Amino acid sequence: QVQLVESGGGLVQAGGSLRLSCEVSGRTFSTFDLGWYRQAPGKDREFVAAISWSAGTTEYAASVKDRFDISKDNDKNSVFLEMTSMKPEDTAVYYCNLKWYPGSDYQPFNYWGQGTQVTVSS
Repeated sequence: QVQLVESGGGLVQAGGSLRLSCEVSGRTFSTFDLGWYRQAPGKDREFVAAISWSAGTTEYAASVKDRFDISKDNDKNSVFLEMTSMKPEDTAVYYCNLKWYPGSDYQPFNYWGQGTQVTVSS
């Protein structure tokens, strides 16, 4: 089984910074993306950022693209999310996500971490 373990969440003041880490272990895949989603209380889980493991291409939600940076370390099988200029609206549980693409004729399959709480105070 694939294991995704997040770390780095916590409490930060508005305007501050946090760096989230996610380490992936277990089975490997040929084609996949690693990224982050978040879920605030009473809201649906939403996409934050993702990076293609092989190509390194990135994608960001519009609400975070100028403030958050996603990166990866292939040797450590890890993905990181550097969050700066944080806002109270960033408060959520952040989930590490692995999206596996088994083939062009199949929908991607998602693996999830347990989540890490990020709280931004005003």
